[in-house]
Amino acid sequence: MDISEVRKQIVHAIERARTRAQQRRQQTADAERAYTVFLADVAVPVARMVASALKAEGMPFTVSTPSGGLRLASDHGRDDYVEFGLQDGSEGVSVVGRVRRTRGSRTLEEERAIKPGVAPQDLSDADVLAFLTAAIEPWLER
Repeated sequence: MDISEVRKQIVHAIERARTRAQQRRQQTADAERAYTVFLADVAVPVARMVASALKAEGMPFTVSTPSGGLRLASDHGRDDYVEFGLQDGSEGVSVVGRVRRTRGSRTLEEERAIKPGVAPQDLSDADVLAFLTAAIEPWLER
């Protein structure tokens, strides 16, 4: 094999990798912008309605929006919460929900996509409500 052929293949591989990296950065930037809009227009209003309904039922929860996220936390346990975040995975960028709850000395954590395979701008208030109602069920049993 000739060294010029090896070099040519390496140069092409570098160009492909740089192009993919640029596309990935652009997709991530687009998803971050869409996520910011999703939080403001969809997730935060739904979470506030859920917290209000829970408070009316005697189960106080608080909504907070720490730096680019959303957290619905139980007022009874500082480590009991559901939070949203943006995750860049092998299947692209998606909105994930992290559920953390304590039972005695045990801490249970779970993370899953709000709606797998759906971009932040395509998530609806019904998707957020479905995720939140499923996520808070363990606290409703108490």
